[in-house]
This record gives sequence, structure tokens and C-alpha cells, in this order.
Amino acid sequence: MPEFFELPRGDQREALLVAAERSGRPLHLLEKDVWGVWALRHLFTGPHAQHLVFKGGTSLSKAYGVIRRFSEDVDLTYDIRAIAPDLIEKADSPWPTSRSQEKKWSKAIRQRLAELVSGSLAPELAAALTEQGLPAEVRAEDEQVFIDYEALGQGTGYVAPSVLLEFGARSTGEPNELRPVACDAAPQLPELGFPEATPQVMRPERTFWEKATAIHVFCAQGSFRGGARFARHWHDVTRLDAAGFADSAAKDRALAHAVAEHKSIFFAESTPDGAPIDYLAAVKGTLTLAPAGEARKALAEDYQRMVEDGLLLDDAEPFDVLLDRCQALADRVNAMVRMGP
Repeated sequence: MPEFFELPRGDQREALLVAAERSGRPLHLLEKDVWGVWALRHLFTGPHAQHLVFKGGTSLSKAYGVIRRFSEDVDLTYDIRAIAPDLIEKADSPWPTSRSQEKKWSKAIRQRLAELVSGSLAPELAAALTEQGLPAEVRAEDEQVFIDYEALGQGTGYVAPSVLLEFGARSTGEPNELRPVACDAAPQLPELGFPEATPQVMRPERTFWEKATAIHVFCAQGSFRGGARFARHWHDVTRLDAAGFADSAAKDRALAHAVAEHKSIFFAESTPDGAPIDYLAAVKGTLTLAPAGEARKALAEDYQRMVEDGLLLDDAEPFDVLLDRCQALADRVNAMVRMGP
């Protein structure tokens, strides 16, 4: 069976055009997906695989088939126990016990991770690209790796021809499990070989609480850390709900508490008037998933941009319908957690 990356560039484009026609998905998104799976295969067969966990929206799409949208970035956790064993040993805990200790840990972890990315992870990816003769370059920026590839197709510009591998190292990534990952184009072209991977993947219940608490912060602040492209989180929590993972997450009180405690330590946030955002209260019955005012307007604009570039693989529901679903979800989850086990 011929491999996709072994085909001439013109034949690669023709193959993706066929896959796009059969699947109804844009060529430029199918192409980016191939590069993302290629990166996962390399990372989870490489020397750091045992310390890595694949997480976030892309994991929900690729490993669980829960969300029906294209997720362009690859989020990864490098186990804090592997990158900072000395800090954990001294503290006798996997987490800092004070704000000053958190700052010290975070500074050390970011520095170590950046060194790992630039000194090992990025060079290993670059060497693999060179060895296979693939038309892409790797660049490292702090804790991020970008694989900039020569595009066979273009979209509206919302999605760039670059795979972002975003690494973090302030978590264990648990609970997780091994899951198979394939390219979106593969079912449309069974006569071709596409990259495949079997990464260690964060369980959807934890991803639900990670995303729900991030949305809760947005609703309280009116803005989102990292700028644009944040509407995806609202889409994702409703799809996690449809798949039953929101209910199972709400029932897992230990997991909800663990996520809230972790975020309270490493991702402390405040409202515009300076009041601290209480993550523990959010997972105990005060979760908010529907913003108001200018925050709602900003979210609506980002949602529309996501829709226009074809990232939603099914017909996109109207924005107001999506927000109504999120409000209903928050009401139900809050009721469930208030009832207790």
C-alpha cells in the first residue's frame, strides 16, 4: 500500500481533493490533520512518550470521536513528576503548598520545559522531517513547537498551515488511557497509507472540567487567556454532554475537586474588580457557562469565524442555541453536584 507522504506533491493534492469531496471536509483541514497525526505518531513512539499525555479538544475529536469540529492545535502534558521530581520530593506533594512556592515551581518548570522543547523535542521532530524528506520546518518558541508545512490547499486564513504542539508540565495528565488515532482522510482513501498513532490520552471527564472551568473564568472576566479562537470550548462541552461525559464528570466529585484544586494553585484568576475566582465553588454548584454583555458579543464573533472556515464538520447550530444549551448544561451540572453522591 503506498504511503501518502511518499506520493508526489501533485498526487497528494489530488488524493486530498478526493477525500474532501467524499467527506465534505475542506482540503486544507484534511491536510493539517495529516500533519497533526504525523506529529503524534512521532512523539508517542519517541524517547519521551512515557511522560506525555495528549489532551484538549483535539484529543476529544481524534481519540474519542466526541466532538464534530476540526481541532487544529495539539495540546500535550509532560508529567510534572518527570520534569520536577526534585521539587515534588522536597514538598512531599505533587503540588505547591503556597503562592510563593507556586511561583517558584512554575518558573522552574517553564524553564525546564522550554529547554526540553528546544534541546530535544523540536530537534527530534526536525530530524524526522529531514529523514523522511517532508516539506516542513520546525521552530520552537518557549514551550511550543510549530511544524510549518508547505500547504497543498488554503482556507479563509483562520487556520494557518502550521501545527502547534503546545506543551505544559504542571499536571500528571491523569486519568488517561491509550487510544488509537487515525487521519480524517484515511476512511475515504483505504488504498493509501496515512499516519497513525496510539497516544496516551486524557480521559474526557477531566477534559470536561478543564474546559468548563476555563469557560467559567471567561464568563467572570469577559476575556480569554490566549486571545482569539476560544469559541471551540463552548461547542466542546455541549458535545461532551451529548456523549454522556458531562454527567459522568459531574458524578466524579474527586476528579472535579482535583481539577479545581490544581487550577486554584497554578491558574489563579481574578474578576475585573480584583476578586479571586473560586474554582472550588464553581465545581460545587456555581458553574457558569453562558457569558453576558460584551463577552457574549466577542464570543459570538469568534464562533462565526470558526463556522466560516469550516471547522464545524456538521451543520453549525445558531449561536444563541449553543449558548442556551450551555446554560441548560450548567444548570443541570450544578443541580447534580449540589445533590451530592
